[in-house]
Order: sequence, then C-alpha cells, then structure tokens
Amino acid sequence: MSLNKRYFKSDKKFFSNAAIAIIIASATALSSCQTSTVLNGGYIVDEQSLALVPEGSSREQVLLSLGTPSTTATFDGEVFYYISQRRQRSMAFQKLRVTDQSILAIYFDKDGVVTRRANYTLKDGKVFDTISRVTPTGGRELTFLQQMLSGGSAANAAKSLFGGGAGGTPQNPSSLR
Repeated sequence: MSLNKRYFKSDKKFFSNAAIAIIIASATALSSCQTSTVLNGGYIVDEQSLALVPEGSSREQVLLSLGTPSTTATFDGEVFYYISQRRQRSMAFQKLRVTDQSILAIYFDKDGVVTRRANYTLKDGKVFDTISRVTPTGGRELTFLQQMLSGGSAANAAKSLFGGGAGGTPQNPSSLR
C-alpha cells in the first residue's frame, strides 16, 4: 500500500484558485495602506488683503487687513511674519513632511510704518518648526554618562558629593555657611 497522495485535476484547480484569491486579497490590503494625507496650516495669503497694505501703511492697518501675525520679531525694527505650511504623508502612520512653506514678512520702521514686504518660500531657507515649543541652543547635548567620562559639570558634582574634590575629604554643607 502506497502512502503517496494522489492529486486529482479538481484539487489542482482549487489550489490555483486559492492562490489567486490570496494574492488579490493581499494586494487589496496593501493598497488600503496607501492613504495620503495633506494638511494645510497657518495664514493663507489673500491678494485682496495684501493689496490693502502697501508700503507706507500703518501697523494698525496691517493688523486690520491681515489679522494677527503668526509671530513677530523686534530686534532691528518690528517685523510681522504670516506663516503657512503644507504638510503631507503618503502612508497612514508616516511622519508628516513639509512640502510647501510660505512666509509673508511685513517690515516696519521705528514709527510703525511699513517699509517693505517680502515673501519667502522653502527655496529661500530651511524649514523651521512652528509647532514645537523647543528653543534650539548652540553646542551639544551630553548624556550623564558622557559628562562623567569627559569630566564635565556632572562629574565635578559627583566628585564633590562623594568626596573626590580637592583635599580628598567630603565637604560638610554646614561648614559652607
């Protein structure tokens, strides 16, 4: 008696139909992940409103025509920035990336009169994040272990705490008074 299984023509047809069904189902499932999301945010520049603030306009006229700016700068004279961004992702859980950015800058003199207007896009500079509340700082951020190995401020604090300071004896906090 032979233990070999014999495949009939109807069995082969069933397996080929099942394979085709699995391929179609997996292609449908993978194509459903391709959801593209586009988010527009910020101030959309309207040409009619922009025409209401020519050079020589007052700060109040700019605020009435364009509204409150996205951000302001007051270093060398006051500047109002109206920022808009277009961000998109091609898949459902992918990180959003900035595809278009437009910045309208209105420059004022010391009397609050518009001296010039400028439009900046992604081609004019780098993308900056207008959402996070993190201020970029210069230098490097070191972990506690990197500070310990490099002899940074954390290493000095640990040495003084555990008696590794000058003289080899721990300092008494009451003697520092």
